[in-house]
Amino acid sequence: MRTSWDILWSRHKGLIVTALSFGLIILAWYSGRYGHTQLEIPFYVLTYAIGGYQKAWEGLQTLIKENDFDVDLLMVVAAIGAASIGFWRDGAILILIFSLSGALEGYTLERTNDEIKAIMKLRPEEAIVLQGNVEKRVRVEELQQGDRLLVRPGERIAADGLVHEGYSSVNQASITGESMPMDKIPGDEVFAGTMNGQGALVIEMTKPAEATLLAKIIHLVQEAQSERPPSQLYMERFERIYAKIVVTGAVLISIVPPFVLGWSWSETIYKAMIFLVVASPCALVSSIMPAILSGISNGARNGILFKGGAYLEAIGDVSVVAFDKTGTLTEGIPRITQVVPYGSYTENEVLCIAASLETWSEHPIAKAIIRKAKEENIQLCSTSKLEAVPGLGVRGIVDGQEHRIGKLDLTEGQKLSKEEMKAVQKLEKQGNTVIFVQVEKERIGVLAVQDTLRPQAKESIKRLKKMGIKVVMLTGDSASTAQIIGEQVGVDQVYSELLPEDKVDIIRKLGEYGKVAMVGDGVNDAPALAVSAVGIAMGAAGTDVALETANVVLMADDISKVAYAITLGRRTTRVVKQNVAFAIAVILVLVLSNFFGNIILPVGVIGHEGSTILVIISGLRLLR
Repeated sequence: MRTSWDILWSRHKGLIVTALSFGLIILAWYSGRYGHTQLEIPFYVLTYAIGGYQKAWEGLQTLIKENDFDVDLLMVVAAIGAASIGFWRDGAILILIFSLSGALEGYTLERTNDEIKAIMKLRPEEAIVLQGNVEKRVRVEELQQGDRLLVRPGERIAADGLVHEGYSSVNQASITGESMPMDKIPGDEVFAGTMNGQGALVIEMTKPAEATLLAKIIHLVQEAQSERPPSQLYMERFERIYAKIVVTGAVLISIVPPFVLGWSWSETIYKAMIFLVVASPCALVSSIMPAILSGISNGARNGILFKGGAYLEAIGDVSVVAFDKTGTLTEGIPRITQVVPYGSYTENEVLCIAASLETWSEHPIAKAIIRKAKEENIQLCSTSKLEAVPGLGVRGIVDGQEHRIGKLDLTEGQKLSKEEMKAVQKLEKQGNTVIFVQVEKERIGVLAVQDTLRPQAKESIKRLKKMGIKVVMLTGDSASTAQIIGEQVGVDQVYSELLPEDKVDIIRKLGEYGKVAMVGDGVNDAPALAVSAVGIAMGAAGTDVALETANVVLMADDISKVAYAITLGRRTTRVVKQNVAFAIAVILVLVLSNFFGNIILPVGVIGHEGSTILVIISGLRLLR
């Protein structure tokens, strides 16, 4: 069992080591100042041992296992070199500040891990399963698809599923980012990790624990934090080569000047140690990952999950964004936009007949008609002999008469009158699909059905265009419907009647304008997501295939976050470039000062390690 000290040590090891090193330096200074010289060196030795042990061990491991130098070993060698020529205090200060910068970097990385820890806490450990009238508490890992779970008021939902019984409001902010609780009734979807409100719910589990949306989020964030972007990989390779150059340079500086410039050996070795410190690439190495991890953390907090730092960098370079239409720019849920009755019939009568015929249908348009009837509080008629006509619609008996609903072809070839044709064309030009309702041989009205735009679609595209990004729409819909939707949202270009392979060809073609980001939600979008520079999937509405294929996931299905993600990527790239430029400038100034300005080792240490701390803090700006 872990003690309080074990927990304290694991969480604050770097700070504790730094504090001990600082205390020992004070004791060593006090001993030398007030005549206890026999204690001065032992205290400095303890400083070296406590403050430099971890870095020395890591540096030696790199040297032994990979036959390479790294900055940890360079710092320790510089400190030991300073001590070997009598500059114990200078070497100890180097150890102290190097330890402090390491502790600060550790805290930076810990800060960026807070998001994954917070997400992990959302996952309940147990759930209540209903077995008949018996309640049984089981571990979440033991739940099986099809189980019925009881969720009491104020409890977290343990699994993804559909509401079977009950009514409540559910706070989904942790998963989808929605600020307001969502009302849930039987048939509505709920997610693991969300908080139930005032009512009890019985939920039928639709996914195993390892396949829930919450589990996918955790996996995506863990994957993102472990993956290094190309810039960091390049910097790590550069560090190894650069470290060897610095060691070679330090050896030459410690040997050549006494013969060429007439320096004393003490002065030569001292300058070589300063060179080892100030020329080391600590700040360069720390210029990238803290900034990248802070950017990923910022995105996660705002409902944007990057699967790796590479995609955070890549999205900042995007010049074109291609949106799928259905389920991405639109909600993917058909809605009745208009009911047009003919003759003596009223809107409610037409809607009543249509909903009655569609009562048992699972077709999305049928569900839209039934939903509309419920919204209007319409009492459905009694029906019999309901029959689906594949690809055309439904027919059946309502109040003793034959009724039909569906495409025009279902009305047995009856042609539209001029007035009807004008009305239908007007509805179609507005982006509607027209459904005809007929009693016996008489057409009694039409229903206009449309997949409604997401509320944030227009503003999102407007913002992207202001950023100088070309926006296009890809869809399998007809050219007329696609053009209408495209004009409504304001995209630059519309590509319609596309198969999945056609979308891939379009993405490749758009590459002539620069890097392309594809935003989609369905199985048919997966190939285009895979071939694009950055694939962006809708988190809540997206299919499993789309989520697996994409590089970035929008948890709340909020497409306004696309512009935010691009802005975050651009800002991250800008901060990284600023950090790298600053680190290089500091190294150049310190190296030149060592040869022409006669700086002392503590000043070199403060300048070098100070720049490392500053670039880490600079990276933390992205948390805002």
